[in-house]
Formats: sequence, structure tokens, C-alpha cells
Amino acid sequence: MDIFNLRISWTAFIIWFLHVLVCECVPLPDSDPQMYGEIHSPQYPLPYPPNQQKQWEISVPEGFQISLTFTHLDIEASAGCYYDSITVLYDEKVLGKFCGNENSADGRHPGHQPILSPSSRLTLIFQSDDYNPDRNQNVGFSAQYQAIDIDECSAPEPEDGSGPLCSQICLNTLGSYLCACHHGYELRSDERTCILSCVGGVFDELEGHLMSPGYPNPSPDALSCQYIISVESGFTVSLNFSDKFHIESVDTEEGPNCLYHWLEVIIPDRNPMKLCGGTSPGLINTNSNIVKLGYNIDNQGQSNGWSLEYSTHRVTCPVPGEVAKGRVTPSLTEYFYRDYIFVRCDEGYKLMMVSLKWCGDNGFLYHVPKQRRVASPSNQYLSVVQYHCNEPFYSPYGGNNVSLTCEADRQWRSNHDVILRPACLPVCGRPTKQIENDFQRIIGGNDAAEHTIPWQALINVGSNRGGGMIIADRWILTAAHVVVPNGQVQTPEALSVIHVHSEYNNPKNLNFDHDIALIKLKDPITFQAAIMPLCLPSDNDTYDTGMMGMVSGFGITDKGNQRRFLTNKLKYVHVPVVEQEKCSNSLKGMPSSQTPRLTNNMFCAGTPEGGKDSCKGDSGSGFTLQSENRRFWAAGIVSWGFRCGQKGKYGFYTKVANYVDWINKIMREN
Repeated sequence: MDIFNLRISWTAFIIWFLHVLVCECVPLPDSDPQMYGEIHSPQYPLPYPPNQQKQWEISVPEGFQISLTFTHLDIEASAGCYYDSITVLYDEKVLGKFCGNENSADGRHPGHQPILSPSSRLTLIFQSDDYNPDRNQNVGFSAQYQAIDIDECSAPEPEDGSGPLCSQICLNTLGSYLCACHHGYELRSDERTCILSCVGGVFDELEGHLMSPGYPNPSPDALSCQYIISVESGFTVSLNFSDKFHIESVDTEEGPNCLYHWLEVIIPDRNPMKLCGGTSPGLINTNSNIVKLGYNIDNQGQSNGWSLEYSTHRVTCPVPGEVAKGRVTPSLTEYFYRDYIFVRCDEGYKLMMVSLKWCGDNGFLYHVPKQRRVASPSNQYLSVVQYHCNEPFYSPYGGNNVSLTCEADRQWRSNHDVILRPACLPVCGRPTKQIENDFQRIIGGNDAAEHTIPWQALINVGSNRGGGMIIADRWILTAAHVVVPNGQVQTPEALSVIHVHSEYNNPKNLNFDHDIALIKLKDPITFQAAIMPLCLPSDNDTYDTGMMGMVSGFGITDKGNQRRFLTNKLKYVHVPVVEQEKCSNSLKGMPSSQTPRLTNNMFCAGTPEGGKDSCKGDSGSGFTLQSENRRFWAAGIVSWGFRCGQKGKYGFYTKVANYVDWINKIMREN
């Protein structure tokens, strides 16, 4: 990703430099056009001299027209203003020729009504002959002009057949106009015409409003729209359709049949639901945090469409069980996601294991006090040792409340299995502090709060900067191109060994297949709230389209006004997984000599409208997904992309699930 952003930036600089060279010699206007002014005949208010011909070119800014008003006019009168006159022209077309005064029988006086130019230019020509019988009386003219905004939207269509200024909605602005589109359409690059766009992207707010294109009027023909609602795990989505619902259907004895027009509601792990007819579905509780809507219409028939409000509700948790010699507070009839409960002991009893329970997606997660060990003084035959790990950062091998019994053969046993010594295993993918649901972006996004992304690593290799994921007490997972910047592996002093995938071969930065590497640390890490490992993918973890993932890193961020800089603060962004076909289509039209090849070892993520992405300096960092039990797992490694956050482009990631066996083999053998 880094190299392509640098290459694109360098190309943009060359283009800018050449543009400066080409444009440097073009003369600039002395001043901007005036918005108002005054013009008068020679020597005004004294009589004008004979044999005069004077011309004025009046201009105001583009998008305005000129309003010209004669405040005084006294020019020798003659039939047709043949001798002396003031002539007003627009592009050599005469708008008026004037002479005389208000009381003249001959000549033509303009009156006090303004003369309007068709656009932003006017020409005035004053002429006098060599004879003026009333030379002591004719003083000429005085006129004032000002710029008046043109209402381009009310102008008739051009006669050249090019059509209206705006194909749908025209908005008049001061000095110009803007085109806009009806709901379900978007403005094309010509800034005039509208095209249908009902791929609504991902809706990640906790409530919102969706409707079909053109609603409540008939939808356009031949639609294929997709909308994805994807909110934080721990919430469920409810769809509440409005009463005005009309999707063409075919009536059968069993009811309406959705043959040609339908709205399909897709909920994970459930059969899709097709809706049509003239009766609103009303309220649908999906019991899922991800819902996909597919609206399809053929090129015949008519459907007025649909409108819905969606809302979210916290997942209901099971009621906690009773505690012997203690009680659970608060005592409620129902418990919901993010509720906290406390276990309190009766008088004379001491809390030995559970100090706090937290209501999560699958019930209550236990938080255990610091590691402590209680044993008989002599550790003799049949003595029992109860061992507790430092949870929530470690969990005991064999489960909570591990009890070891000293047997006659002087071996310690747990559940009849011989154990040389108790073992505590690191807990992965469960930070002690959760990120709130704000769905911001690394490019100008939010700083990560302390202890929310404890697996993030910052890697500096020479002049290169990248990221990585802690996956074990001695191991960091990253991208191969972070540690192989110039075709050779570079090992920083703090690291021991770097293992790059044997099939990674990227001499021209156009082949990011197998872009994965493992770094082994010299010293092991003791896990705590600030440093915890990330889980590797399990067999049950999937890359579902629309599933919201999180990317974090210390890469480039956006400061506004086109300013971007590297940050030393950890930032994060939530972006959805994109189906592979769209990933491939986003690369079409790019020069093949500068575009890497998309393989099945990669996937992409982002939104079609852009604005959310990883960027330079984030390479090697993790794209994480959450399983149903709120366990974060390493789904992807930031690998490559084009122009951070650009509309219609996505970020590409190494698919970690394809390399779990390779990762485990390297760690086991080293």
C-alpha cells in the first residue's frame, strides 16, 4: 500500500510541476470585473464637444448580467438619432440607440427603466458630429450599471438540443447554479446529468431511514439495489415499514407471488424473505446485527416502492444463576448487553473467584482477581492446591478453579491427568475496554482509547514504518513488504528473527500474493491490559460480505484542506468486508502495468463512497473481525491499495485464514 501511494503522489507532483511550467507565462488580468460602476459622456456635466467617438466595454463576473440605467440623457435630437447618439450593444447586436431628452419631439429617450444585458458584457458607443446648434445646452449623458444575478435555472433549454442545464433538479446560486438529483440517483462527472444509484453502501448508525428510488412515486424500471445495515455486535436490528408499500406481485391462491418485482430481506443463518404486494410488512425483528436488503425490478410493470425506519435494541442476556452464600446485584427481571452485575458474599464468607460479571453477547463474562495460590503447608499426599491465573489476561489450563491433588506416586493430578505444574494460557482477542460505536476512519478518524486495541504493534524498519499484531508472547504478525522493503529482510535490533513466507516474491511491487511475515521477539511479553494478543482465525470464523471489521494503525491521517500526516497516536476505522467480485471490478480501468493482481489469498474492505480507509504507514496492521462470543480475531493484514479513501476504491488485505497452518508451523518449529 505504501509504495503505490508514494508512486501516485510523485506522479501528481510531476503533473503539477509541468502545469506550472506551461501556465507560468499566461498573463493574468489586471483586476477582477467590477460589480457596479458609472459612465458619462466627455466633459459631462458640461456640453460635449463635436467630432467625438468614444467606446466603453463593461463587464461583470461570469454568472451575472448587467443592469444599465441612464440617470440623465441630453443629446442632440434627430430622426433615428442620425447625428449624435449613444448606442448600447451586446455582441454587436444593438439593444438600443438613444438621443434627445425627455421633452424632445424627435429622437429617442431610454427612460428610467434599466436595460438588461443577456450575460456579463455590454458595449457603449457615443458619437457626435461636427455641428451642434445647441452646443451650449446639450450636456450628454450619465449612466450607472450594476451586476444582477442570472437565474440560469429559469432559462429556456438551449436550441442546440443539448438538453436542460440539469437533468433533474436545478438550484440557482449567486453567480452560478448547481445540479442535484432525486433520491436514489447520483450526479455524474459532468455535474449535469443524474444516473440511478441505489447501492446504498453500509448503514452503521444505530438508527436510520431507507427508501426505494423515487418513493412514493413509481420506481424506475430495471433496478437492482442493495442496502446493508451492519451495526455493532451486541445489538439487534428491527425494520419498521411504512403503511405505503407497493411492490408488483402476481396473485395466486396462496397469496401474492414475487415473480418479477421483490424486496429480499437477508438475515445471516436464516432463509431469505421475499416481500411484495400492496400490504406493508409492518415491524420485522431480525434478531441480528447485520441485515441485507435487495430490491429488484424488471423492465416492465410498476412498483411504487417502500420506505422503512430501522432501529436497534440491546441483546437480551440470560438471567445469572444463584450464588451459594451470596447474592447478585442488581436483581433484575431482564439483563441486556453492556449491563453490569456484582457478586456479593454473605457475612462470614469471602469471594474466592468471581468479582465482576459483564453481560456480553453470550451471557456473562467472568472477571477474576489477581493470581493467588492456596495450598497446605507441607504439600503432602492428598493435599490439594487450588490455582488461579491472572485473569482476564490468562486462563488456567483445564478450566477455572483448577484443583491439583498430590497422589501416592508423588505426582500432581488434575481430573486424573498428570500435570508437572499448573499452566496459565494467554487470553486472546478480549480487550478489557471496548471501543464505543462511532465508526470513524483512520483518515481523520478517532484516537483509540487506552487498552481498546492492545494487540497493535508499531514497526520501524529503516525508513519504513508499518504495523503488526501481537499473536503470542514472542510473536508478531505483519506484512512481508514491511520487513522486506528493498528485496532483503531487514531485522531491527529489538527483534530476533523474521520469517517471511517462502512464496512471497515482489521485486516490482506488483505482486502482493503471500504478503505475510512473522517476527519473533528476543524476550517474551507479560500480558496485561495494555498488551494482549489477538486470536488467530478458527474453523468457525467466516468472512461474510457486509460484516463490519476494524482496522487500526499509526499511518497517515487527514487534517482537512488536503493536509495529511503520519501520527504517533493509534487510530482506528470500521469498514465492511466487500464481496470479491466488487473488489475485482474496482481495479478495472487501472493501468495493468501499475496494478497488482488480486488473488484468493486477499480480500478487500471499505465503502463505495470512500472516505474510510487505511493508508501509508498502516501496512502490516490488522483487520479484525468479532466472532459471536465477542472474541476479536485476525482476519486480514493491511497490504496494498490506491489513493487512501478514494471513492470507488477499496483497501486490500492478506487473508489470514489461508495461513493459519503456516503460522502455527513457524511458531512450533522456532
